[in-house]
Amino acid sequence: MNCRQILRKLETMGSAANVEGMARYGIRPERALGVSMAALRTLARQLGISHELALELWDAGIHESRLLAALLADPRRVDGPLMERWAAQFDSWALCDTTCGSLFRKAGPAWEKTRQWCGREELYIKRAGFAMTAWLAVHDKNASDAEFYKLLTLVRRGAADERPLVSKAVNWALRQIGKRNMELNARAIELAVALAETGGKSERWVANGALRELTGGKVQQRLILSGSRK
Repeated sequence: MNCRQILRKLETMGSAANVEGMARYGIRPERALGVSMAALRTLARQLGISHELALELWDAGIHESRLLAALLADPRRVDGPLMERWAAQFDSWALCDTTCGSLFRKAGPAWEKTRQWCGREELYIKRAGFAMTAWLAVHDKNASDAEFYKLLTLVRRGAADERPLVSKAVNWALRQIGKRNMELNARAIELAVALAETGGKSERWVANGALRELTGGKVQQRLILSGSRK
């Protein structure tokens, strides 16, 4: 299928009820068709990786066409300028998080852009930086602890941002770093305690949510077991 055919197919897959529900979660209804993420993933598997098609779908400007673009693009062909262009067009947490998790984290400039974006002030670009931090903490098994120590410094600064879309991503990043191994768990808990004791409202919120999970029995037991298998 070409881009035009896919757009027509997306229109038939949409639901007005879904659009209404998406609007309640901050997704602009005038640019959404109401196609579920599950349906988009099924369609992406049928289409397979197609970078040129992904570029066309992104430029179509529809919420679902951009989500599908993130699933179809070839991460080996994703460079810094493309990441910057797409990130500048994020207009919802769903598009931001899906693009970062399905595509950007696999691209060559992933770590460079993560560090840069965590220090930016644009709402969705800053969220993208911390979403990338969380995704890399989960998926980049070869990354060193030292790389995440650097990101914890950015987490500390980002925790002061009172915008919910940013603070939620900062909390997510802190929790995922703290679940990688015992050493990073200890570092993340140490940071969370410091934020809870000396930070402002946003910092305390980030810290308390992370502390509940990182000190909980489920995470601690998993880390102990994973450490014993090494």
